[in-house]
Amino acid sequence: MLSRAVKAPRPLVALSTASVFPDRTPDAFEVAARLGYDGVEVMVSADAVSQDVDVLRRLVDYHGVPVLAIHAPCLLITQRVWGREPWGKLVRAKDVAEKLGARVVVVHPPFRWQRDYAKDFGAGLARMREETDVVFAVENMYPLRAGGAEVAPYSPHWNPVLMDSPHVTLDLSHTAVSGSDALAMAADLGDRLVHVHMADGSGVSYRDEHLVPGRGAQPCGPLLAKLAAGDYSGSVVLEVNTRRAATREARLADLAEALEFTRKHLDTAYPGAGDATGVADVAAGPSANRAAGPDPVSQRG
Repeated sequence: MLSRAVKAPRPLVALSTASVFPDRTPDAFEVAARLGYDGVEVMVSADAVSQDVDVLRRLVDYHGVPVLAIHAPCLLITQRVWGREPWGKLVRAKDVAEKLGARVVVVHPPFRWQRDYAKDFGAGLARMREETDVVFAVENMYPLRAGGAEVAPYSPHWNPVLMDSPHVTLDLSHTAVSGSDALAMAADLGDRLVHVHMADGSGVSYRDEHLVPGRGAQPCGPLLAKLAAGDYSGSVVLEVNTRRAATREARLADLAEALEFTRKHLDTAYPGAGDATGVADVAAGPSANRAAGPDPVSQRG
């Protein structure tokens, strides 16, 4: 653990490419640069650009925004992305992360029907950790509820606090759905907590809401302050749902609000930090950080 005299730098704040849906991966890089995010987490999806490391590298260079994490295609809707074999997906995610200099691959616990994968999950991740410096951070999920009954679709569990995973992603929209205490989970995880998905949730719905932080009932501000006051050295990724935004300007305003909220609460432990790292004007044009040159997506081979 670092001493207070050599405090860890303030956590970087990244934008998940999922936060601009239904816009596409290139739009997330543009928005991140325009608003002043520190980086991007790429959610590997059916969007071909999210799967193409060469195009992603050009987007990094073009917008001056690094990729801080790769979210492996673990969702039900991405079961066929990068093939159907789950270990193959993680290997490809690791390869992309290494090529782009990303530190983290976010991975969900296996589904119960992925029996062989679930049985070997812990040991398999341990083997992969021996081959790379990339960290596989297992994300907390939640049980499903139907007809008053609770169904656990994940194995060995939806809650990585109860698993032996040495690296964990904490998602606050998911804690809202599961009814978990996010602050207690963070405390229980200790140094195992290496990545955070910042979002909010009402806690009264079984839907995974991914609200802009501050618009729900989760302890988003207190958790950020706790991370900043401690020795947390991971990233904080805004993974929010903006698909109901009526216009692009409304989406930008939501994502600017999310960034401002996050930085404000992180800055509680870094006096004066907010003076130098504000949020860019939403009404401004494309980021000045962007390098001159042709559209990187148009060069896709």
